[in-house]
Amino acid sequence: MSEAYTKPEGVLSLQTIAMPADTNWSGDVFGGWIVSQMDLAGAIHAERFSRGRCATISINQMTFLVPVKVGFVISCYTKILKVGNTSIQMQIEVWDSHDDSREPIRITEGVFTFVAVDVKGNKRQIPEEARQKFLVSCE
Repeated sequence: MSEAYTKPEGVLSLQTIAMPADTNWSGDVFGGWIVSQMDLAGAIHAERFSRGRCATISINQMTFLVPVKVGFVISCYTKILKVGNTSIQMQIEVWDSHDDSREPIRITEGVFTFVAVDVKGNKRQIPEEARQKFLVSCE
């Protein structure tokens, strides 16, 4: 992404606040906690899109840009990049929006892939109408 990029991209899928229990010995929020919030945000979007359960199968291109402190209100934005028969690739961005006096700051971003699963955990087809709606929105 270019440095000129200054606004969140995608749908606001999750917003939460960093708490003292989420920090390491230096007072910064654990990267793992942030990744778990991203995973929750992506799962919410993927499950709504695919109309059923989804499981995370990969995370790539993670980049942490700034440390997160207690009290930061983090906002997770999700954007579907690609849809297959059973999988959804999604860009997930985390922004700090705790201070209304300044522009939000991008904290991290990554590309997550989810697979649609049935109640037994087996892959299932993403409904054709959902895939078609995605294709139309890309045109």
